[in-house]
Amino acid sequence: MVSVKLENLSKYFGKVKAVDNLNLEIRDGELVALLGPSGCGKTTTLLMVAGIYRPTFGYIYFDKDIVNDLPPKDRNIGMVFQNYALYPHMKVYDNIAFPLKLKKLPKKEIDKKIKEVARLLRIENLLDRKPGQLSGGQQQRVALARALAKEPQLFLMDEPLSNLDAKLRVVMRAELKKLQKELGITTIYVTHDQVEAMTMADRIAVLNEGKLQQYGEPNELYNKPANVFVAGFIGSPPMNFIEGSLVEREEEIVVDFGPFSLKLLADIATILRNQGASGEIIFGVRPEDVIIGEGEIEGEVYVVEPLGKDVIVHVNVGDKTMIRALTSTDKAPKMGEKIKLGFNMDKIHIFDKKTSKAYI
Repeated sequence: MVSVKLENLSKYFGKVKAVDNLNLEIRDGELVALLGPSGCGKTTTLLMVAGIYRPTFGYIYFDKDIVNDLPPKDRNIGMVFQNYALYPHMKVYDNIAFPLKLKKLPKKEIDKKIKEVARLLRIENLLDRKPGQLSGGQQQRVALARALAKEPQLFLMDEPLSNLDAKLRVVMRAELKKLQKELGITTIYVTHDQVEAMTMADRIAVLNEGKLQQYGEPNELYNKPANVFVAGFIGSPPMNFIEGSLVEREEEIVVDFGPFSLKLLADIATILRNQGASGEIIFGVRPEDVIIGEGEIEGEVYVVEPLGKDVIVHVNVGDKTMIRALTSTDKAPKMGEKIKLGFNMDKIHIFDKKTSKAYI
């Protein structure tokens, strides 16, 4: 297997900086997700690692070797694409065999490898079919089998589950994660789906407009987002953001939102003072940390969205502020009802309004 290091990696298309000075280290055997919206540079990064795109600047290391000039065929990678890229005129057996034939392996060895990966992915009964006769999930397994048969040192996956229906995506997420852990193949996984990244990856690199926003374990990104973008992109339903100002009152720090204000806990106030935080901020709180029925904030229920066990309650506070709360169905208020709100103050986030970076 292999570790991967991206050093000051950049790819420009004319004036467009698709990837801008990306630094990333992926450990041997690790599954790292590149997460972000369309156009953030995640697929461009993957294609540079694959050798399909040449970097404008920077270096790609496999272990300690720079591979910038190494052609794709010599990088020993297995790729799985969103559209699976199967040859429609070939049977499943021949689709899996194709990269092995290019390597000019003996027929007996090719047959052995195909049967091994087919058994591993439970597609032994599909080897005589053509891709057009397979479901989306079966085609996905065939694409995986073709990549695995090469015995790659590195897996590159570009949104491999996005064409599957919701139920099958959940099943395949679990199967892919289990397979990757069993085989121990270093994997870079591109997705725009934060749930997919959170459930599958050892670490997640969040990208936006070609720049790395944060790199860390899923829990770290969820509980300690580095900036407003990461805080809003990770988590469902998304974090509430409310603009306010920090005000010192009798040795306490209060956040003034206009229609209401909140006194901060002493330890949070100390952290903010130590960082020199002042003036306008963005206050963040996740819907599950909004408490309905207690607190000093008064609002009116705008709409209630049932999710089965839970509901999302949208509450209007003042003229301009909407706060989402996640609560259990049995505690759900009615539309139009006047209610009180509070926050779990241990779980709040405060960001600098100018830079969007997190104070806490």
